[in-house]
Amino acid sequence: MNSQEIRSRFLKFFADRGHAVIPSASLVPENDPSVLFTTAGMQPLVPYLLGKPHPAGKRIVNVQKCVRTGDLEDIGDNRHFSFFQMMGNWSLGDYFKIEAILWSYEFLTSKEEGLGLDPSRLYVTVFEGDDNAPFDEESKKIWLSLGMPGHRIYPLGAEDNWWSPGDNGPCGPDTEMFYDMNGTLGDLSKEEFTQAVKDETVVEIWNDVFMEYEKRDGKVVGKLAKQNVDTGAGLERMTAVMQGKQTAYDTDLFEHIFKELRSQITEKKELSEEQRITSERIVADHLRTATFMIADGVLPSNTDRGYVLRRLLRRAVVNADKLGIMNQELGYICTQGVVNSYVEAYPELEEKRTLIHATVLQEENKFRETLKDGLKQFEKGVDAFTLFTSYGFPFELTKELAEEKGIEIDEAAFREKFKAHQDLSRSGAEQKFKGGLADTSEMSVKYHTATHLLHQALREVLGGEVSQKGSNITPERLRFDFAFSRKMTDEEKQKVEDIVNRNIEAKLPVQNVVLNKEEATASGALHFFDQKYPDQVSVYFIGDSLDTAISKEFCGGPHVSNTSELGKFTIQKEEAVSQGVRRIKAILS
Repeated sequence: MNSQEIRSRFLKFFADRGHAVIPSASLVPENDPSVLFTTAGMQPLVPYLLGKPHPAGKRIVNVQKCVRTGDLEDIGDNRHFSFFQMMGNWSLGDYFKIEAILWSYEFLTSKEEGLGLDPSRLYVTVFEGDDNAPFDEESKKIWLSLGMPGHRIYPLGAEDNWWSPGDNGPCGPDTEMFYDMNGTLGDLSKEEFTQAVKDETVVEIWNDVFMEYEKRDGKVVGKLAKQNVDTGAGLERMTAVMQGKQTAYDTDLFEHIFKELRSQITEKKELSEEQRITSERIVADHLRTATFMIADGVLPSNTDRGYVLRRLLRRAVVNADKLGIMNQELGYICTQGVVNSYVEAYPELEEKRTLIHATVLQEENKFRETLKDGLKQFEKGVDAFTLFTSYGFPFELTKELAEEKGIEIDEAAFREKFKAHQDLSRSGAEQKFKGGLADTSEMSVKYHTATHLLHQALREVLGGEVSQKGSNITPERLRFDFAFSRKMTDEEKQKVEDIVNRNIEAKLPVQNVVLNKEEATASGALHFFDQKYPDQVSVYFIGDSLDTAISKEFCGGPHVSNTSELGKFTIQKEEAVSQGVRRIKAILS
């Protein structure tokens, strides 16, 4: 069964059970400024998991694009991907454990409607209980009623079978499904099962999360009045299982990418088989991720999302060189390999084909100039760590050049410095762009509303060329990126600040309405024009009515109820982010 059929069967199975099919949200989070990218299927649905009614109803299903880049150094093995697709069905205060588990099992095992997996190769885990919550006996009973043998249901602790976004918010137990990849293991003790998972002879293929508790300050304080179900299955892993492969790199998800990649090899390089496989996977993975990032509006830069994209493309260039792929062919691999493979599922890729090619080509050329600068610095005796962190010069190249000149590189010292640098960067990223539920503290909600006022004021002062390119909000400040071709004057910044404060002082109501997509667009509500939206969308507007509102945008919230709650708005800084993109940092006091 190919990946497209798995995707289609999944969506149809749950649509037939009353779920509205919604499109994947953008990789650039629209309503969650706490993260750089959409990292999980639940992330775009945070407002609805917190109680806001979803325009499509209480049952929804989708396949969500996701990006995670915390483990780039591990890419090249069987399990790690920087881009992946998460199949998920959701109950927002509707059905709960019985239906969720039943439908998970049916989809996995039904030959007519689902995937037709062998039930005798399935294993299940449930939450064993702790001081926060008891053993999830209900889930075990449901599994037993479906014919799952009791000795194949393993109780595990919170580390494995409890979901929580952090110290506050909805949380709860989960039940996970695993599959014997070889079909030869049979019954396993708990210890044997745990080892088989580590050895990857048994792999997780599905997860049902039951949000039934509320956590405050790290402790469960009781049950939620409205219980949600969040289920998920990775399309990459499921495709590998269905096609009998150890890794998704060997499935149709990558088949055409590798074909185009290998067709561009013009110089035979002396590599071991392991080196060749690793470099091919790095190039294929990174170009796939870069293609989807660019299609969702991310461009290379030295900060935030743009920096992640730049790093992916640079690693792709280095590994393409190792494989003997000639200069300026990575853009071709993106458009012919990636776009052609995924355009059926994501038609928006066709519209961005030219942009993707041009962006990758330009970035590749820039990096090759950087490599030349790195060579000059190497000749001056600059150490390997500085070459890497300051000039983007890959350590492998430094090592090769040093060997040619008979210079010995202290690799252990470099690795130690690099690990410290990596840990520091990762720690900062976790603080600045933590995953999970968006920050819904009082000040963050105020800044979210202030961002709408800022967007409107910028368009009023600078014109319609202004459009949002991203935002980042903390309880201390807002940061807003927008398309504009030049630096703002001091007079323009003052005008924007005055307009925002005038609208705060006007004590305008902040209201919400759900409209069909065409009505919402016709109303003039601002949105990300290259993003796909469901048929019903949420629009927040500031003013007495939608027609007379001073600001209206597609948005899931949350917001204050009146602009008078915001306080005084002050612009602290306006600066360039990348070509054609500016950034404003501002505070409320």
